[in-house]
Amino acid sequence: MKRIGILSDTHSCWDDRYARHFADCDEIWHAGDVGDYSIIERLREVVPTVRAVSGNIDNGEVRRLCPEVQQFDCEGVKVWLTHIAGYPGRYAPGVKRLLRDEGVNLMVCGHSHILKVMPDPELNLLHINPGAAGHHGWQKVRTLIKIEIDGGRVTSCDVIELGKLRLRPE
Repeated sequence: MKRIGILSDTHSCWDDRYARHFADCDEIWHAGDVGDYSIIERLREVVPTVRAVSGNIDNGEVRRLCPEVQQFDCEGVKVWLTHIAGYPGRYAPGVKRLLRDEGVNLMVCGHSHILKVMPDPELNLLHINPGAAGHHGWQKVRTLIKIEIDGGRVTSCDVIELGKLRLRPE
């Protein structure tokens, strides 16, 4: 069994609550729009295993160190982590075919700043977008997600609200 902390769209924003909420996790996954690479370094101080992808606002160091897509197995679950992918019923071009061909069980993406956890019964997968953890964007509430994966399936999913979006960091 593994506990996974998931976040996206930090846009260079560090919040000490990331560390508090993810301290008991085995891994942290960042679904892009990291901003400054120091966010990844700080997440690694909390949990050594951090998987991160670059997003559309990322450049320089983040793009060099974080691929656009990561595909991996976690406790028997085939995971596809990227920034822009859409969601069931509205996938980005080519994504649905890739998910089907690769036999993905869990798709994690960001970009929209809209929290979504929804099954895709047609592809037999779970889609997770953790919303946005940073201060930039149009989301009303900043969010994180924690999941547990055990025995080849996601066994729990918790949404963590960090509070309403503020124009200036706390």
